[in-house]
Amino acid sequence: MKIAVVIRQVPDLIEPLQIGESGTSLDLDGATFLVNESDDHALEQALLLKEAIGGMVTVIALDFGDVDNTLYTAVAKGADQIIKIPYEHDQPPSTRQAAAIYAQAIKGLEPDLVLIGVSAHNELEGVLAPLLALSLDVPYVGVVRGVKPGEDGASVRAFKEFPGAVMAQMNARLPVVLGILAADQPPRYVPVSRIRAAMKSAQFREQTVAAAAMESLAAIRRLYSPKVGERAQILAGSHQEVAKRLAEILVEKGVVK
Repeated sequence: MKIAVVIRQVPDLIEPLQIGESGTSLDLDGATFLVNESDDHALEQALLLKEAIGGMVTVIALDFGDVDNTLYTAVAKGADQIIKIPYEHDQPPSTRQAAAIYAQAIKGLEPDLVLIGVSAHNELEGVLAPLLALSLDVPYVGVVRGVKPGEDGASVRAFKEFPGAVMAQMNARLPVVLGILAADQPPRYVPVSRIRAAMKSAQFREQTVAAAAMESLAAIRRLYSPKVGERAQILAGSHQEVAKRLAEILVEKGVVK
C-alpha cells in the first residue's frame, strides 16, 4: 500500500504570539513552531498500517517553520520518503491554497491512501482535510480514530467518531483521504540518537509546485491582543469570615437573593 501523509507546522500556543505591523497577521519571525498534533497522529497511523500489511509511507510538507527537524523525526520513526515543497513566504498559505499545493504534490505519487490531521488550530476558512480530498477528487472520511486494513486489500476500515463519543466503522474504498483525529496508539517516541542518525543519512526530495493562486474566502480586517482581565481575589480570614464574604459576593453578583 502506498500511503501519503501531510505534515504541517503550526505556531506553538504556549509561547506568546505577537501581532505584525500590518495588524492583520501574526509576526511569525519570533514564533516557535511544532508539528500539528493531529498530523503527528496521521503519521503514526500510516506507520502502523505499514507494519501491519507492508507498503511505503511518503511524508509531504511545506518548507515552513521548523519543518526540517520534524521531517528528520519522521524518517527516524520509519517514513520511507520525504517530499519538501519549497515555500518562501513568511505567512502560511490560505487553506484553499494549501489544498491546491498539497494536491499537486500528491497526485504524482498516485497513493492508495492519504492521511492528514483532521484540523489545525491556525486554519481560518474551514479545514484542510476535506478540501484536499476535493482537490484530489477522491472520497473523504473525517474525525477518524483508528484505521485497519480491509479484508479485500482494496479498502480500509476507518473508525469515525460522532458527537457523544459514538463510534462508527466505515469501509472506505481506495483511494481515499482520511482526516485523522487520533491513531490507534499514541505517536511513538524516538530517541535523539536516531534523529541525529537520520540527519546524516536522510535525503529530502524537493518538489516545486505551481498551484494556481486562490483568494482566501475569509479576510482578516484586524487582530487584537486579548485584554487582561481582573485578577482573582483571595479571601482571607477564618472559615466563618470567608463564608460570609462569599455569600455577600453571590448576592452582589445577583446569583442569589
